[in-house]
Amino acid sequence: MADALPKESALASRIAGLAFANEGWQAPARFDALSRLTAMGLPGRRDEYWRYTDPASFNAPQALPASTADDGEDAMLFEAIDRLKLVFVDGVFDAAASDPLALESVEIGLLGRSHSDIHWARDLYGVLEARGQVPVKRPFAALNTAFASEGVLIRVTGTAPKPIALIYIHRSETSDAMLHHCIRVEAGAEVTILENGPAAARFTKVMEVDVAERGRFHHIRAQGPDDERRAATHIFARVASEGLFKSFTLTANGVMTRNEAVLELVGDDAVAHVAGAAVGDGKFHHDDTVFITHEGQCCESRQVFKKVLKNGATGVFQGKILVKPGAQKTDGYQISQSLLLDEDSVFLAKPELEIYADDVKCSHGSTSGAIDETGLFYLRSRGVPLKAAQALLVLAFLAEAIQEIENEEIAEDIRLRLESWLARHEH
Repeated sequence: MADALPKESALASRIAGLAFANEGWQAPARFDALSRLTAMGLPGRRDEYWRYTDPASFNAPQALPASTADDGEDAMLFEAIDRLKLVFVDGVFDAAASDPLALESVEIGLLGRSHSDIHWARDLYGVLEARGQVPVKRPFAALNTAFASEGVLIRVTGTAPKPIALIYIHRSETSDAMLHHCIRVEAGAEVTILENGPAAARFTKVMEVDVAERGRFHHIRAQGPDDERRAATHIFARVASEGLFKSFTLTANGVMTRNEAVLELVGDDAVAHVAGAAVGDGKFHHDDTVFITHEGQCCESRQVFKKVLKNGATGVFQGKILVKPGAQKTDGYQISQSLLLDEDSVFLAKPELEIYADDVKCSHGSTSGAIDETGLFYLRSRGVPLKAAQALLVLAFLAEAIQEIENEEIAEDIRLRLESWLARHEH
């Protein structure tokens, strides 16, 4: 009991100032999540999946202050793309800054404004998050399900004519935002979700995505570029037969970021790709933790993560592929690589495979290294200046992750963002 009491005390302090909504269709899921959270407690460094990332700043009762310095370049990300914009300021929906909640083949609602006892999201809210707690406990996801009062509810019944953009604005230096999004992609439907912006001083987010048969879900997000942001995000997804789930994340700076993805391929011929490109300088800690479960036959999964680190930055990757009995013809691919631009930066990797089927093709690999001196010499010998040559090699290193974005216009926006970051961090 020596360890239990401090955890209980820490949890009580963490939730003391949070409002608990105990009515409406979300109430049963919230009570269930609170019960699970109470049983598991907050994470500590002794927990297996928090060995490399200190959860102290997420456990603290209040968010540590973070500067709200405006970055006009971040506001321009995806600006050239025709999209439906939904804006959240410090975690609160801003109707005046958002577009009307209307889009062909898409039903859009707001978590905090839906109080009826009957809602399609009742069968999704907290459901995938609860499934994702086994075998690894994810306390901050349960915390979010229990207490989040803002978020979007998106049901896609056909092909959405344009992307839906979730834009997060940070204005208060001590804001502590918590968002929970539910997205249902019906059979044969397709949608693209964009996310960008720093959101808050401390940001906790859960996105639950249910992809039905032959549904297609595309997700591209950009985190940053503020240096002091702290974020703990979770994506829980379930993909049915012949469904497609693809998610890409670009992270630029931020003092502490933990992105978790828990994906289930429950139908035959389902596909799930999750990728990320992270670039960090100095006081930067970035953690990608991924768990993909193969249940159906002939399913494909890809995990592609690249991190560029300099001036003592830290990168973490924890990725697992679980192939259940009967999940024959599984194709699972996992790669995590880091480019260390100095001797002070660190990359920590924990790739895992757990396979209970005998007709599968699964692979994983992880590497760390310095910039390619041979390639650098070649470019310099052709008259390319040193900094420009280094930038070209960094972009080439990140290219495999960016290739996971199917929309070339969005991919080009991401490349331009990376080029700008490299230009600002030349020295």
